[in-house]
Amino acid sequence: MTIVKKHDLLRKELIKHFYYNKRLTLTELSKLTHKSLPLVTNAVNNLIDDGYIQEHGLAPSTGGRRALSFLLNHQKQRYVIAVAVDQMLTQVVIYDLMNNIRVAPETKEIILDKEDATLVDKFADFLKGYIQRSGIPIGQILGVGIGMPGFVNAIEGINYTFFKPQSNISLRRYLSNEFGLPVFIDNDSSLIALAELKFGAGKNLKDVLVVNISWGIGLGMVVNGSLFRGHTGYAGEFSHIPLSQTNKMCSCGKRGCLEVDTSLMVMIERAKTEMAAGASSSMEKVFKETGDLPADHFLHAARSGDPLAVSIISDAAFLIGKGISTLIHIMNPGLIVLSGSGAIAGKVLMAPIQQAINEFCIPWLAEQTEIEVSRLASDAKLLGAATLVIENCSFN
Repeated sequence: MTIVKKHDLLRKELIKHFYYNKRLTLTELSKLTHKSLPLVTNAVNNLIDDGYIQEHGLAPSTGGRRALSFLLNHQKQRYVIAVAVDQMLTQVVIYDLMNNIRVAPETKEIILDKEDATLVDKFADFLKGYIQRSGIPIGQILGVGIGMPGFVNAIEGINYTFFKPQSNISLRRYLSNEFGLPVFIDNDSSLIALAELKFGAGKNLKDVLVVNISWGIGLGMVVNGSLFRGHTGYAGEFSHIPLSQTNKMCSCGKRGCLEVDTSLMVMIERAKTEMAAGASSSMEKVFKETGDLPADHFLHAARSGDPLAVSIISDAAFLIGKGISTLIHIMNPGLIVLSGSGAIAGKVLMAPIQQAINEFCIPWLAEQTEIEVSRLASDAKLLGAATLVIENCSFN
């Protein structure tokens, strides 16, 4: 490897450490990168010259002379576009290198219909319009990170479930050509796990499972401090563990999948059906006025103690807990994080999940696993997408 190549790799590694840890000293950077202090010092000085890093005063005393600390320069005009896609909505936001929102987020209803031949064009047009409206020059944007459901090959940039371009090129290359920017895509549950690992409950931990409660029930796995993807990259299809006692058909074409009784879509449809049949709820006004029930309204109702919403979420959470019991037996994780949009419901999820674990899991094994509701919640999707760019882009 050439000296220039090694320098570029160290430069990128240092920026990533600042991105995840904020304020650091030269000694801390030397330990994190396993590089000599003179080498790290030289690289940091180069990054200061390029405007990426700035001094940030003296670090707290550890008993000796206080060291000078550094952090990313919030005035450096480099930005990341983060996109979170689910089965109903697409969200997009532009962050700076400190993960501060620099352009107000936008949301558009784009239903992921496998038979919609115009789906990719709708998606690309929405994002192109957002980028243009932002007014940020293309040269200041490091890349576009996209988290989406489905069987996603992150290396090749292909979503085998949705978003099939009309040409023979991969989705990533197609979008990159459309935007004139580097594009990186990955499965949404994997990116949520990445966000929890870098910024959330899983920070500095080695073995963490992250359950993505959304329109489906996804799973991101961190094993030995890194994302675990399985043999061909598609590990984590938690939705399709056959735990349902019903005969409902799943979107995958099979019956009995966990998803058919636990997804947000199923929960919301049940709430609408019960209110239409006369059930009393704080959600009635929105439902009667619009004939619909937004997911965030349902989740906030549950968090506020609405009896109908709590009852529906409790039934779903019990089944999720049954699935988690299986995960504990197989993976023996130190921590399981309940994340994704469903985490907005908060502690309402915990009691039925714990009840299921008490019923189905070996007690001494269950005691070794902590379960937490994500502090990032729905923000995890966008943070994970931003992190995807930081992990893969070139810092020019």
